[in-house]
Amino acid sequence: MKTLERRVVPSVEPSGDSPARVWREFLAQSDGGRRIQCAGTARRNPRRLFSLGYRPRYKVELFGVTYYLCDVRQNEDVRFFVAYLALREGRAERPAIHARLLYKDGSLLWRCASHFAKSADENWIGKGDVKAVRENGEEFYYSAEHTTDLPLELQMAVESLTQRAAHVRTDRAAIGLVVRRGGDRRVIAYRDFTAPRRRAAENPRNRVNGGRPIARFLRANAPESLVFVAGFEPDFAPAARIDLCHSHSRLYEGRVDRYRLLSKNRRVQYLFFAGPRLVWLGYPQPLTTELSSFGVRTIDVSVPDDLVVPAMEYHYLETDEPPVWMSQIPPGFAGPVSPNDAFRADASAWLDRLPVIREFRRRVLGQTSQSRARNGRARSAGARVRPAKSASTRSVST
Repeated sequence: MKTLERRVVPSVEPSGDSPARVWREFLAQSDGGRRIQCAGTARRNPRRLFSLGYRPRYKVELFGVTYYLCDVRQNEDVRFFVAYLALREGRAERPAIHARLLYKDGSLLWRCASHFAKSADENWIGKGDVKAVRENGEEFYYSAEHTTDLPLELQMAVESLTQRAAHVRTDRAAIGLVVRRGGDRRVIAYRDFTAPRRRAAENPRNRVNGGRPIARFLRANAPESLVFVAGFEPDFAPAARIDLCHSHSRLYEGRVDRYRLLSKNRRVQYLFFAGPRLVWLGYPQPLTTELSSFGVRTIDVSVPDDLVVPAMEYHYLETDEPPVWMSQIPPGFAGPVSPNDAFRADASAWLDRLPVIREFRRRVLGQTSQSRARNGRARSAGARVRPAKSASTRSVST
């Protein structure tokens, strides 16, 4: 059982190579004996993806994995890249290139789809591994969505590539071609996703806090009761800042600053998002450098989901008779519906009462409670509420 390396790395940038040079390099690898593996319907002849327009044009490298990305595309649900991931020989069971689908979540994080389901009753992208949660004395299993998050070190590089295309093409076929299709009830990912995680966790020294949560709420539905395990709190001192990057989001009302910070014990990294009005926290990650063929870390960090609620989160009326609400915002804290997405509502009433968000606003953004209140009143007065329906500093606009 090997002990995984840990390293603090600034956010990487895409290669400066031209699309033609990236394509030649990729062909040299795929023609030189590195077989392309695909889990979707193109698995019998993955190379036919090239004739369908899925030719890599961009390259990003991190921790011995080369991500060859095609042009960004979109469907009705997500914006995505078809990508080919080449693991450095010696880091993979078999030297191969893996066709994957990288997509953008509503929290502004990029993920790698583990599997998907599509039928008359279901249409969703698989979110990797599962976690057990006890509710009312019973144990339930939920998707551990963060296990599909791309490394925080890679997020801005992928985000920046969305700006390279003059037009984003609508594509409804890519997910079926590249991603494995599961049954409607198949929540957990397949072994190709879970096995590297199980192996990495076999060594207790690789687990973060022994695999236990690094934060918890002392009282149900009480944001002020959040506490961290000693040492795992975000460190807001300037020396703990890894980097600051910038993007732009219509959903989040303009420029979004992304602060990547270390924990006080230097075992975990955090990503704080700060928009013109909203602040939220992405799911934290360890500093381990081992990545699977999905381009994601094989070790994760466990925190309560209510700590990492996106500032605009799902909240809508799923059925009218009887009225059933689908909401991922803690009960009683949903704010106005987004003017840009009728299925999402403002979660700042919950987030701004979290001690970690309050401290980030004060120590990093230099905001007082009075200034936050003024911003909140201005937003509420102008809100257009629609009925709910069933290391370096870089910038990018989305």
